[in-house]
Amino acid sequence: ETRKWSGDTGDTGEPMDNIEEETVQLHGDEEIIEVIDLNETEHTPDDLAGEFEDVDFGEAGGGEDENEGWETEDEDMEAAQDDSELTFSKHTGSVFCVNVDPTTNSLAVTGGEDDKAYVWRVSDGEVVFECTGHKDSVTCALFSHDSKLVATGDMSGLIKVWKVETKEEVWSFEVGDLEWMEWHPCVPVLLAGTADGNVWMWKIPGGDCKTFQGPGCQATCGKILPDGKRVAVGYEDGTVRLWDLKQGSTIHVIKGKRVLRQDGHQGALTCMACNKDGSLVLTGSVDSQAKLINTATGKVVGVFSEDGQGKNSKEDEAESNSVESVGFCNVLPFIAVAYLDGTLAIYDLSAQSLRHRCQHEAGIVQLQWEEGSSMVSTCSLDGAVRLWDARSGNVVSEYRGHTAEILDFTLNREASLAVTASGDHQAKVFCLQRPDR
Repeated sequence: ETRKWSGDTGDTGEPMDNIEEETVQLHGDEEIIEVIDLNETEHTPDDLAGEFEDVDFGEAGGGEDENEGWETEDEDMEAAQDDSELTFSKHTGSVFCVNVDPTTNSLAVTGGEDDKAYVWRVSDGEVVFECTGHKDSVTCALFSHDSKLVATGDMSGLIKVWKVETKEEVWSFEVGDLEWMEWHPCVPVLLAGTADGNVWMWKIPGGDCKTFQGPGCQATCGKILPDGKRVAVGYEDGTVRLWDLKQGSTIHVIKGKRVLRQDGHQGALTCMACNKDGSLVLTGSVDSQAKLINTATGKVVGVFSEDGQGKNSKEDEAESNSVESVGFCNVLPFIAVAYLDGTLAIYDLSAQSLRHRCQHEAGIVQLQWEEGSSMVSTCSLDGAVRLWDARSGNVVSEYRGHTAEILDFTLNREASLAVTASGDHQAKVFCLQRPDR
């Protein structure tokens, strides 16, 4: 169908002389609804500039953050959720470590990427004192058993000890690249493991020193046993050594990466824990296994892995699901193993069987059992703290507030507070609520 028009009138009734006579091809029953003059709607750059003259850009955040005001609804909701009671914001980089003083639970110490450590009050976030003078990221920060001293260590190996009461530095020492650090449970003695495989022990503040020579590879983790006389040390080659602190000699060696005997780990150790009487040590490794070691005999008495079997080849090791944290329950024969893929596995120690698999949205960084219950808390790379009931395998509560991964956390003695350290440059205090509290 072909139609012609010429001299049609617009809404004003006047002839639209600017439209030339032309032919429009229509298909079927189509009709002309409206004719639009493109020349009338075409804007010049000057027209657009004029329209934006009245826009107030100051309301969109003053230009300080180019992304501000443009968040999606989901991001707004996520940013708004903060379950914490208090936020400590003095650090200007990622916060790597946190510890709460064991006697009063009133002070926290945090260390961070900004080469700084702070001792601050958990109640109001006020800084008690700053631990100055570090040359690299502070990755270890711990109170002594009586809360009178606090030790801070950076990645370069500079370790400093401060007296909390006077806020003064009382001792410092420089070792190789620092891997871990731990206070003795009964006396002012500090231990540290380094990348060259050595373990150092000092009396503080006197500085008397003893070293435990390793196998020439990183001493990746260590745990002083409750008797205060022995320390278990894990190494990069999968070996575990049990040392006599007084004699400076090895009591047991569980060798790693052995083809004929599979007692030891097939990859670097990542974490370890001991039970309350020190008769058992639980170790975790990048080989995706946790191993139970009898400290009296030095024998491996249990092997735990998420898939139920070990991985021995280097190819498997590279793709394995690393164990990130381990721990013993004090009130029931349970252990917990946290994996990089976000699985928290609860094992029955007596039957050496998997009891529950508790799944997280992201990799688990650390776990901690409550002192007197079957509750275990976790922190993970999705920025959440979760409280799990090991008897049922159910999550009891979840706490959010960080905008980046949680890198470390600790509970107070009553497990009523969790203090977290995060990649968002903040530390937070969360009040943990439970129905039975």
